[in-house]
Amino acid sequence: MHSLRYAYVSRRNIKRDYRKLWIRRINAACRLNDISYSKFMFGLKQANININRKMLSELAINDPKAFADLVKTAKKA
Repeated sequence: MHSLRYAYVSRRNIKRDYRKLWIRRINAACRLNDISYSKFMFGLKQANININRKMLSELAINDPKAFADLVKTAKKA
């Protein structure tokens, strides 16, 4: 019974941990582009750009130029 409960909780915690990791990566990339994470996310929302945090994290790592373009768009909005 204990192992089932731990497995259940761990499946939820993994999702939480990945979200924290994505947010940290996005925040680090935002700081390199002179904007805070919260202002960046707010700017994307104002510009009606709907990209989830996982994809933003991948963009920040693999394609910094595209991420910088998103930062410029967020700053305009």
